[in-house]
Amino acid sequence: MTSLRQDEPVRPTRRDEVAAAGSELIGGPIGRRALLGTYWLTPVRVVALVAIGMFALGMVQKLPCYNGGWFFGATSQYIHACYSDIPHLYAGRGFADGLIPYFDKLPGDMQYLEYPVLTGLFMEIASWVTPHGGAIQDREQIYWLVNAGMLMVCAAVIAVCVARTHRRRPWDGLLVALAPAFALTATINWDLLAVALTAAGMLLWSRSRPLAAGVLIGLATAAKLYPVLLLGPLMVLCWRAGTWRAYGRAVLGAVVSWLVVNLPVMLVHDGSGFHIREGWAKFYTFSQERPIDFGSIWLLISQRTGNPLENANLYASLLMILGCGGLALLTLYAPRRPRFAQLAFLVVALFILTNKVYSPQYVLWLVPLAALARPRWRDFLIWQACEVMYFLGIWMYLAYTGNGDKHQGLPPEGYQLAIALHLLGTLYLCAVVVRDILLPERDVVRRDGDDDPSGGVLDRRPDVFVLGQAHRAPQHAVHFEGAPRVSWGAVRD
Repeated sequence: MTSLRQDEPVRPTRRDEVAAAGSELIGGPIGRRALLGTYWLTPVRVVALVAIGMFALGMVQKLPCYNGGWFFGATSQYIHACYSDIPHLYAGRGFADGLIPYFDKLPGDMQYLEYPVLTGLFMEIASWVTPHGGAIQDREQIYWLVNAGMLMVCAAVIAVCVARTHRRRPWDGLLVALAPAFALTATINWDLLAVALTAAGMLLWSRSRPLAAGVLIGLATAAKLYPVLLLGPLMVLCWRAGTWRAYGRAVLGAVVSWLVVNLPVMLVHDGSGFHIREGWAKFYTFSQERPIDFGSIWLLISQRTGNPLENANLYASLLMILGCGGLALLTLYAPRRPRFAQLAFLVVALFILTNKVYSPQYVLWLVPLAALARPRWRDFLIWQACEVMYFLGIWMYLAYTGNGDKHQGLPPEGYQLAIALHLLGTLYLCAVVVRDILLPERDVVRRDGDDDPSGGVLDRRPDVFVLGQAHRAPQHAVHFEGAPRVSWGAVRD
């Protein structure tokens, strides 16, 4: 019987058949006598370089649009699948004219910027670097390049944070770095800013720094709404483990950092007192009033039935509440306390599955969480294949609907199939993660002798509150020959 040293890095090419097969391209699986971490090209540096390289390839994929598709022809940017919001919103949201987001009204139907404050600041900083003279097309190209450079930094931060969150599994960062949907969607919008802050927050939580982790989660929520969802799983996990002080510090950090960013923009004072600024509230009112849109299960149902689903907000909210309740029960009933990354992935996936819209870049929210929740190449690539098919499907559908009577592209029935593939791929990965929670011996992270390496104060912490038969759970991580046995505590009286 062999055992794994608790500080020895996990070698995926020796434990994952897909990783082993893929490694043949660079010489085959790592050997038993290989010296790890003794050369300057450490796993984390390799992951960062690969992430930058893949990001650059994603930029190359946008060349047909950069050279004209964004500016000439109604559907060229869809036919080449290289659409990006960034150059269009440079002029469309007043950055080309020097307007200040949230304060200055915009011409047209969208009177204020419809993005959270920290994302608006990111967009504004990029506009400062962009020259204010010359042809508008040249300025939009430069604006996209400036944003792409800033987003490339975010991509590298995400990959490094994932590689470092599980101390003994740095190579899991390659799942993020090599994810094809990550490279294809990285420069469509500004989502990578929130994803980077979230990944950094999870890294700090794994290092038992809850206050700093909360600060970053609050900043991430100031850039995009979804990161606040992570506080829900943390609450239930800390309830089961009895680590309320750590959770309180995380919530405090999140609230304070969010307020520091938002208050200067949110409040306006007039003769009658303080009021909520209309420009600041635009993101929230736009999200509330937005009808069902591309990629959502509601659009699929609406197109198949002809029902406009005017109450989609209510349906989505109810499903989200029910799903969160189910995740809470799963956490408290599970034979082992679930890992933080597993629940973080599930709650964000639930939000995506029930939301009124699924823009292609939303996959970026899930990529780092999936790499931490289920670091298995086969399952990850199955899901990524579905997302790539959706990425191609939505652009071909827009080409079809934008070509007038020519109808060149993907008809509605084909786009509905692409939506179904996205939904099924995400549900598949969710099902595998739930199975790992219910059968912890199937969890590849715990099979290598760890408890919850992303859990920080939760790692190896005894339970204080469980439901059902969870208190009868075995006191070890796994129970099969050849695997290390990890004691992780018992229910306290």
